[in-house]
Amino acid sequence: MASTVSEIVADTIAKAGAKRVYGIVGDTINHFTDAVRRSDLDWVHVRHEEVGALAAGGESYMTGELSVCSGTCGPGSLHFVNGIFESHRNGAPVLLIASNVDRVEAGLGFPQEVDQKKIYEQTSVFCEQISHPDQARRITAMACQAALAKRGVAVVVVNGDMFKETSADATDWRVTRPRPVVRPAEDELDALAAMIEDAGRVTLYAGIGARGAEDRVKALAEHLGAPVVHTTRAKEFIEPANPWNVGMTGILGNKAGMEAVADCDLLLCLGTDFAYSQFYPEKAQIAQIDIDATHLGRRAPVDLGLVGDVGATIDALIPRLKQRTPGKHLDRAQAQYEKDLASYREEGAEDDPGLIHPQAVANMLDRLAPDDAIFTADGGSPMVWLLRHLSAGGGRRFLTSLLHGTMANAYPQALGIQLAYPDRPVVALCGDGGMTMLMGDLLTLVQEKIPAKLLIFNNGSLGFVEMEQRVEGLLDSFTGLQNPDFAALARTIGMEGFRVEQASDLEGKMRDWLATEGPALLDVKVNRMELVMPPKVEAGQVIGTAMFGLRAVLDGRPGEVVELLRNNFLR
Repeated sequence: MASTVSEIVADTIAKAGAKRVYGIVGDTINHFTDAVRRSDLDWVHVRHEEVGALAAGGESYMTGELSVCSGTCGPGSLHFVNGIFESHRNGAPVLLIASNVDRVEAGLGFPQEVDQKKIYEQTSVFCEQISHPDQARRITAMACQAALAKRGVAVVVVNGDMFKETSADATDWRVTRPRPVVRPAEDELDALAAMIEDAGRVTLYAGIGARGAEDRVKALAEHLGAPVVHTTRAKEFIEPANPWNVGMTGILGNKAGMEAVADCDLLLCLGTDFAYSQFYPEKAQIAQIDIDATHLGRRAPVDLGLVGDVGATIDALIPRLKQRTPGKHLDRAQAQYEKDLASYREEGAEDDPGLIHPQAVANMLDRLAPDDAIFTADGGSPMVWLLRHLSAGGGRRFLTSLLHGTMANAYPQALGIQLAYPDRPVVALCGDGGMTMLMGDLLTLVQEKIPAKLLIFNNGSLGFVEMEQRVEGLLDSFTGLQNPDFAALARTIGMEGFRVEQASDLEGKMRDWLATEGPALLDVKVNRMELVMPPKVEAGQVIGTAMFGLRAVLDGRPGEVVELLRNNFLR
């Protein structure tokens, strides 16, 4: 029996495990959306396609399963671009059905025609066009398989009229889900074991590539008496119940993590090629284990690079190593980590009831949010407060946008995550700049009855950019934001809204916000004059901040300098 290309595509993605399609309907996909309507798939009607791509990516990142987004030709499909880049860089298995104009109009400059392949080839693991109806199931299955196997975005381009074509092809093209085990060769493992045995101080550095192997990372740390430092994306699985964990390195990291990396003799990178080479050790040897050979030595020169699954490689490595007694390297890192945690817990303490520091908000959220909550955060300072002040454990999960560094990712990703996990609390930590960039899809939360909880750090500025300008010695420019009363806005469109301007009101309103059954927004007026302090302050940063202070005084803004000093250095 013949089926339309629309029906074939919908059936194939459903059989591949997809549950939802995010998008906005329109002429070139009308037949596809009708096929979705008649299938077991749910259509999630967003107000902006970028939100659809971010939501699909949030769902797929958390579940590891396929999600789908689809849009009309030209502007519709192009609106997905930033969300697709974010999802691809996060390793989320997303399928984009990108439509184009009818074939008879292709190549003739028809309105809204866009060469989708040229756009999306740079940010996908698969990007092909269905050029004949009999290709529909095969190409769609290949796209789904590529997205799932390579953990990235796959794109299928379909002309609008192609969706209406029929095919009687009965070939059973389907998605397979192989689970190969990859490990280095015996002589490579011997070389790594010899390198470890010769090193005095060993630090393990775990990234997203160690996901699923956290127990074996802990076993290796225990065997070697070595501290474990983790990347931002590894927080959720390396931090919990891990006595060897000492935090993160980098500008968003803590002192213990930074020093454990800087002061070792051997840094063993497990499923990471951390982006910022200035935070790698200057003198230590570096060994790297990664499933992707092209990642070896990509960020810093390595003395030994091995291809393998982190878990399988550790299993083969430990029998080659002598048990070590923990020494001063681990003791020093653990002691410093306890100081770092204590410092984070104390940050934000303030006697002035009219001044709310964002750290205090994050610390209270950590205390009040359930142990199984899932958190997202916008790029910039909300991401810092999540990484430093929210503790992992109890099944908590986290998603930020460090690899792509976009604004406005938090609540769109929370939207998709909440649909995938309807019985778990999902909380988005939003900047006011990120919120106002894609604010229209608050209506999606209401219309689709998605009970995500949105926390807005409302400081009236693009805070992280403002801080960067000051540290560079510049006067902060064009960063101010004139914001609405977000809580009142939320109530106007049909969701619960809470606003906090006094510190004494924070706990009660946060409890009410978290307890709300449907979608809810908490608007907290936080201190604008806030610095994100790195684990080590460089001389250039001090000089730059001093230059800002001088220029601000000369510009008639001495009060800002006083507030900056009071809120970051004198409290």
